[in-house]
Amino acid sequence: MSRPEKPRHEAKPRRAAALRYDKSASGAPKVIAAGAGLIADRIVELAREQGVPVREDPALAEALVRLELEQEIPSELFVAVAEVLVWAYGLEPKRLGAS
Repeated sequence: MSRPEKPRHEAKPRRAAALRYDKSASGAPKVIAAGAGLIADRIVELAREQGVPVREDPALAEALVRLELEQEIPSELFVAVAEVLVWAYGLEPKRLGAS
């Protein structure tokens, strides 16, 4: 008698979120796009086409896709998002061709 085949663990589809942060306004960054699978792929594709830095962080993306669009990020995510913003702003001189 053969054993039933164990279900294979399928990988979660890619998740992606786009944030907007206005340094001149008060408040936290807001989620302006979020999704999984093909939607996530399109978010990343559009970001790259527009020269927006893309950082792979599956845990943060998972948390961000659960938020409503235009929602400010909650305080629990401040540190993680701040790290991404520091990383992204650090790329600016390189993107602009400065040394």
